[in-house]
Amino acid sequence: MKTLRWTIALGALLALGACDDESEASTETETPAGEETAPAEERPLREVVGTTFEAIPEDATASIDRDKMLLGRRLYHDPALSGDGSISCATCHMLSHGGAEPRRSSTGIRGQIGPINSPTVLNSVYNFRQFWDGRAADLAEQAAGPVSNPIEMGGDWPVILERLQEDDEYPAAFTAAYGEEGITQENVIDAIVQYESYLVTPSPFDRWLRGDDDALTEQQQRGLRAFMTTGCQACHSGRNLGGASYQKLGAVHDYFERRGGRMTEADHGRFNVTQEEGDRHMFKVPTLRNVALTAPYFHDGHEANLAGAVRTMAYVQLGQELTDAQVADIVAFLGALSGEIPADAYMPGAAGSEAATTPGEPDAEDVVEAHPAAPTGATEDDADRDEAAE
Repeated sequence: MKTLRWTIALGALLALGACDDESEASTETETPAGEETAPAEERPLREVVGTTFEAIPEDATASIDRDKMLLGRRLYHDPALSGDGSISCATCHMLSHGGAEPRRSSTGIRGQIGPINSPTVLNSVYNFRQFWDGRAADLAEQAAGPVSNPIEMGGDWPVILERLQEDDEYPAAFTAAYGEEGITQENVIDAIVQYESYLVTPSPFDRWLRGDDDALTEQQQRGLRAFMTTGCQACHSGRNLGGASYQKLGAVHDYFERRGGRMTEADHGRFNVTQEEGDRHMFKVPTLRNVALTAPYFHDGHEANLAGAVRTMAYVQLGQELTDAQVADIVAFLGALSGEIPADAYMPGAAGSEAATTPGEPDAEDVVEAHPAAPTGATEDDADRDEAAE
């Protein structure tokens, strides 16, 4: 009986000791109040990106008829397509400026000021619609529009065709490309379409998408991660990093209040096409390819630098205020979207006939401040644009 009592007592003591050990172990694994836990390891960048983007195919231009493309190249650069023979397609869509123009809005024949900034023509073959308001369904409609627009090229097709027919080289070139049809309005437009379809620009980012980890620098990779975590890819995704949808400008905060100045007709965006209230201030999301080369930015050309454009879009579209370091990293990533224009896309002997290069990476200290929070006043340039829109 005494032996049984000792056995029970010893078991109780061992149980208590086990409970004490468990209590101590539990206490050791708990995080003391107020002490931060170690940050979780960042997900691999490729896992974060996933299938958000698509590289430009390596054979993207293989199916383009070379004779038609070269004919379109000359037509694209020929002022004979304008009413007074003073401007060409290349006047507002300069290959040396990323397929866009360094002006806030376009200048047409006789010095007329247009109401809107010209978007880039590079990689426009991948856009789901053309122009900021999407009024053109494809490149054929886009190429034809400015030629006859009275405040752009102001051309008259019968006169244009007569000029081309009287040229020393065009008749034979059209016959070689289009057979007996020769010089027609449709063939002129088609040749320009073939040329514009040729203007695709594979970039370092495309190499990265194909698996080359060294194609992006460390800062560009940080910028890509910041681009994703900020939410930029919600609109700027796919092969063209944009160009595939309409979005309201100022989805979270009022862009036009931030910008200041008078509201213009162009500011109404797709509403001008559909007359539906839901389309007011809706614009086609622009491609971000070559965006580092195409300042000024937005449909109104109001932002002069890319850092400011990044900061403004993060605020008005996503409700986020980025740090200088975040902006600098995103700008560096956007620089990796600058690609090579095909060498034979330039006119022989033309200035700037070398492929565009990626700009140097910015430091956070070099980031230029964006718009001030308070609305800015209208400028003389705004007044000229207002008159053009009225």
